[in-house]
Amino acid sequence: MATPRVPAPEAPVARVLPLLGLPHLDRLFDYMVTAEQHEQARPGVRVRIRFAGRLVDALLISRTAHTDHEGNLSWLDRVISPVIVYPEQTSRLVEAVTERYGGVRSDLIRSAIPARHAAAEDSDTSTPWRDLGVATEPDLSSWSAYGHGQSFVDAVLGGTTARAAWQIAPGDDWAAALASIATKVVLDGGGALIVVPDQRDLDRLEVALRGLVAARQITVLNAGLGPQARYRRFLSVLSGQGRLVIGTRSAAFAPVRDLRLAVVLNDGDDNLVDPRAPYAHAREVLTTRSTLEGCSLIIASHARTAETQLLVESSWAHDLVAPRETLRTRMPRIQAAGDSDFELSRDPMARSARLPALAFKVVREALERDEPVLIQVPRKGYVPTLACGNCRAPARCRHCNGPLGLPQSVGEHAAVPTCRWCGRPDARFRCQQCGSPKLRAVVLGAERTAEELGRAFSQTRVLTSGGSRILDAVDNRACIVVSTPGAETPVTDGAYGACLLLDTWAMMGRQDLRATEDTLAAWMNAATLVKSGVHGGQVVVVADPALTVVQALIRWDAIGAAAAELESRREVGFPPAVHMAAVDGAQAALDSFLRAARLPDNAEVLGPVDLPPGISLPGEYDEQRFGSAQRLLIRTPLGPRSELGAALRAAAVARAVRREDLPLRVQMDPIHIG
Repeated sequence: MATPRVPAPEAPVARVLPLLGLPHLDRLFDYMVTAEQHEQARPGVRVRIRFAGRLVDALLISRTAHTDHEGNLSWLDRVISPVIVYPEQTSRLVEAVTERYGGVRSDLIRSAIPARHAAAEDSDTSTPWRDLGVATEPDLSSWSAYGHGQSFVDAVLGGTTARAAWQIAPGDDWAAALASIATKVVLDGGGALIVVPDQRDLDRLEVALRGLVAARQITVLNAGLGPQARYRRFLSVLSGQGRLVIGTRSAAFAPVRDLRLAVVLNDGDDNLVDPRAPYAHAREVLTTRSTLEGCSLIIASHARTAETQLLVESSWAHDLVAPRETLRTRMPRIQAAGDSDFELSRDPMARSARLPALAFKVVREALERDEPVLIQVPRKGYVPTLACGNCRAPARCRHCNGPLGLPQSVGEHAAVPTCRWCGRPDARFRCQQCGSPKLRAVVLGAERTAEELGRAFSQTRVLTSGGSRILDAVDNRACIVVSTPGAETPVTDGAYGACLLLDTWAMMGRQDLRATEDTLAAWMNAATLVKSGVHGGQVVVVADPALTVVQALIRWDAIGAAAAELESRREVGFPPAVHMAAVDGAQAALDSFLRAARLPDNAEVLGPVDLPPGISLPGEYDEQRFGSAQRLLIRTPLGPRSELGAALRAAAVARAVRREDLPLRVQMDPIHIG
């Protein structure tokens, strides 16, 4: 006979959150705690409960003496682990971000708390951070080069909540600067958290930190860790041992004790957006933490997003920018050169390398000084796509409207433009915009560009960096590095003598709300790797000098460009000037969702329209059965961030209760609208 269960002597009712990922079950349920579980069943621990006839994982949120449930309560099956993995600070953060994005708490908890690994719980986390190694007092003088930089550092170290949009000056070592201030914060007894977009940035930051602290004093959180290592490091942070934390996207939730400084690098990078629901952005997570926990925040980048500019204009954050005199001495000399046939015809060698005469001259001079040259092209590969030779409109297939390109393989239609979607060759192309039969390569690609430069500069080594082959570093001697945006390779103990930005109109001409913003960011990230103009460094952007974005690069005016971008978003009513949700799904699912949604009175519904190119619904979707997927945009004026999210969340709950199974995706303020 089973031993009768005895309720806990105090607060026998546990309020638990099942981790089911379902909107209508994203709420607390009451269970009874036994006397044997009383000591371990504390708020924040993992528990196992029987729910709808099966055992599921849950988090214990609180204990109470009474319940509002009418009838008998079920018993907790067991406490999985006595470790409190969901402390109050994480709970408040998850609640706030869930309201912001209209999501489900368990989806965010999946990112915030790694899977349990029992062996990791035996690790010793009692050793204080200072006893893990010897730390060096950092040099903070680099911050004084920025306007009010020293005052900002003093405020951070003094425990005052200070928030800054840091525009990294050309030639500055951002990793060393962030490592110095983060180390000083931790030496003074606080906690520091730095979130970067990718592994390359993480490696660079870790190297900078190892010059100041021991390896064991740095807690690195990234997707490449195994289950045991990730959980062990999470427990180290949770216990207060890990106080200097760096990582990629999901590290934004790391439960750093006494967090005094949070940093996000390059907030315009797509890698900072979680690809899974509710698609939270690391910048939004850290701005929320800054508000809830009162920690200082740095949003660091060479360029600036419209979202960051809005924070500055609303006085929530402040500029941290180098004076114009400092920029003039540090930035390379930047010139614009058109790519017209007339300019190319002036120099036969320049024409063979697809370079205007000015660009060819700059490359040749840098190579003669035995300096490396960086050349940025928008795409990897070999002739990825084509455009009209007259008006430069993208060349489209007359059958399916897909992009035309030239096949790489040699075959029957090797030289005939072929659709990249349906595979049909088009030997008699006519532009849909102007009717011209002429074609030109939109982006020749890194590999093709490297081939052409190899012929033009036959005595020079040509390297490529992009895709799955990204170079870690290049020697400080004459060579040409052809790179795609984000894959630019730093020079060992030096900088590039020159940089060319090619096929620029292809980047600016993308059908994307952020095309101009992303283009300027890519250019600035490349240009900052070039030595200053005082020491002969030059950048040539092959584009019309009259373009606003080109002028912003020449003047190194990221703030002016961001302000203009934000103003243009205000004029057309797009984020961040408004709150906007993108709802993707079959037409029937969208209609049902709108009927269930109690949108704010000032909400405006746009669409439906076809999904933007390259975007599809998650999972398997039978287009023949349900029709082509559509997108709705729901827009509201700026106001309480959670108002629209709460309405969308309620509609998702109603949809789940009706057991509608058509796929539907809801994204708040998506980084790419179309």
